[in-house]
Amino acid sequence: MANLLKRHQDRVIEDPAFVRTLFNDVRFSILWLVVRIWLGYQWIDAASHKIGNPAWVVTGDALKGYWSNAVAIPETGRPPIAFDWYRSFIQGLLDAQAYTWFAKLVAYGELLVGIALIVGAFVGIAAFFGAVMNWNFMMAGSASTNPMLFVAALLLIFAWKTAGFLGLDYFLLNWLGTPWGRRRAASGSESLRREPASAPSGD
Repeated sequence: MANLLKRHQDRVIEDPAFVRTLFNDVRFSILWLVVRIWLGYQWIDAASHKIGNPAWVVTGDALKGYWSNAVAIPETGRPPIAFDWYRSFIQGLLDAQAYTWFAKLVAYGELLVGIALIVGAFVGIAAFFGAVMNWNFMMAGSASTNPMLFVAALLLIFAWKTAGFLGLDYFLLNWLGTPWGRRRAASGSESLRREPASAPSGD
């Protein structure tokens, strides 16, 4: 296996043309703008029901009740959580009374993700944290609209370079660039500095 990988280490498998166009062409930023605004609204709407509720932002009792229902194993039928390791994880949070601060994190996290998506600021990062929340809701047994929101977040993650082109990322990504782009530019300039100047040829 190692020899096989070493023999093909310089081989690059190209993405289909339509995939490169969909996720890298700024002309599709209009499509991602629609997805961003829709998904951002969903998160802001969800946060609005929590931030004004003391059971979420003061006591955390709402999240405590949600977690308690999730870890419960009914006498008949399937439990909400399908994986024992995740049930143990939630039970550990309950035992540590983490809901007192975690509920605030969920409420305000949903709000921040929604705002970032709508204004187009660090869309890939915002979509990632939104997808993480969707994944945890689904793992805890809450389907609802979470699968659809999760798929939309994944698409925005894949399109992170252009999803915020019609938004603040137009300025933020131009200003910050990308880490690999900066390294490549730096190494290129370094090679230019190290390359000796060629002597002029005589006539």
